[in-house]
Amino acid sequence: MTPEYYINLANLLTILITCTSVWCAFIFLRNHLRSLRQELSYTEQRLAEMVRHQDEAQRNSIISMQQLVRDSLQQANTQQQVQLEHMRQQIERLSAMSETKLEKLREAVEAKLHNLSESNERKLEQIRHTVDEKLHDTLEKRLGESFKLVSERLEIVHQGLGEMQNLASGVGDLKRVLSNVKTRGIWGEVQLEAIITQLLTPAQYEKNVAVNPAGSERVEFAVKLPNKDHGLQQIWLPIDAKCPLDDYTRLINAQETGDIEQVTQAHKTLVANVRKLAKMISEKYIQPPHTTDFAIMFLPIEAMYAEILRHPGLIEQLQQEYRVVITSPSTLSALLNSLQMGFRTLAIEQRSSEVWKVLGSVKNEFVKFADILSKTKLKIDQASKVIGDVEVRSRAIQRHLRAVETADASNDPVLETLDTTELEQIEEA
Repeated sequence: MTPEYYINLANLLTILITCTSVWCAFIFLRNHLRSLRQELSYTEQRLAEMVRHQDEAQRNSIISMQQLVRDSLQQANTQQQVQLEHMRQQIERLSAMSETKLEKLREAVEAKLHNLSESNERKLEQIRHTVDEKLHDTLEKRLGESFKLVSERLEIVHQGLGEMQNLASGVGDLKRVLSNVKTRGIWGEVQLEAIITQLLTPAQYEKNVAVNPAGSERVEFAVKLPNKDHGLQQIWLPIDAKCPLDDYTRLINAQETGDIEQVTQAHKTLVANVRKLAKMISEKYIQPPHTTDFAIMFLPIEAMYAEILRHPGLIEQLQQEYRVVITSPSTLSALLNSLQMGFRTLAIEQRSSEVWKVLGSVKNEFVKFADILSKTKLKIDQASKVIGDVEVRSRAIQRHLRAVETADASNDPVLETLDTTELEQIEEA
């Protein structure tokens, strides 16, 4: 026998053993299933019996509960019917009482309303009558006041018209006055004089000044300026008023009409006239060393000065070529204020020597005052020391006096301590 035979035999035995085990397990499982079926059948029978008993118990309980509920509902229905009947009777009784009270209340309200209506009608009639009287009186009063006010206003308007007529005639007179070249010059001179007299003292300017003693030219106003050169005590700052009103009026009229060519032409004419006037002032009134090397042209109208400023570089050209400064009322006031500050500075410089003398005398007096103050301090220190001694003696006397108040004067030994020396020192102090 070969090894393969034994191997096959072992395999066959293994298979047989496995089959036997499977068969035994199958038999065991079949028997176990049979026992389980029996137990399940028994359990089902028990459950069916328990369910049947439970159904019977529940059916009996439901029947008894239904009977109990039916009885309770019947009893409650009976009680509710009794209560509803009682409530119906009460409602009928209350309804009858309410109808009676409402009828009485309605009658009372109707009576009150009737009385109130009659009272209101009487009061309304009285109010209407009073209001009619008040309105009539007020209307008459207001109408009278309104007519009076209208009459006063008409009178005021009439007066205003008269004033406007006077003003119109005055404007016409002013126009006629300003139409004259000489009159315009006088008007500008008057305005210039008003500004100068307001800002400068009479000693700081003169009117109709001969700028050159050897010539006959006279400027309208000249401001006195101090001078340290050429042996002269002062030099003059010429100020002359000019008013090219015709050229300015033509420019304004052209601007109002909106004609660009006329505006340009009128502006050129105004600038040329201002140049001409500046040249005339430069030639006539700038006479160094008797005057400053520049002069001032005064334009009395601010708007005219503004038109001159609108021309680019004109002010600077007039200053460089003719040494003439163009001013208006506002700029001249600022310039004169600056000159006034210069006058004050010069006065301070001229009075500086006197100030130094006064300060020297004050210094000497202050030295004397310091000496007197030091001596006074010594005296005060001495007096303070004496006062301190007096305070010490005064406190000693107070102590002795307090002792006298608390002890017998004849037997108290404290009195013996107050010697005559201390009293003499106190008297001397």
